[in-house]
Amino acid sequence: MNVDNLITMANQIGSFFEAMPDREEAVSDIAGHIKRFWEPRMRRALLGHMDAEGDGVSEIVREAVLRHRGVLE
Repeated sequence: MNVDNLITMANQIGSFFEAMPDREEAVSDIAGHIKRFWEPRMRRALLGHMDAEGDGVSEIVREAVLRHRGVLE
């Protein structure tokens, strides 16, 4: 699993939802999208990267992952 590809995809998801006027809803929707459309090993790889250093992950994706980690595990 190439974590760089996962970061790119997560940041693209984040960019899409960041345009929403309600940031709380955007953060929740990012986590929901990752939960629904990413398989568990993809989510685990992203969480592992976030635990290690988290480099390259956008601020809104970082917020979504940290706030909704329980949903993503």
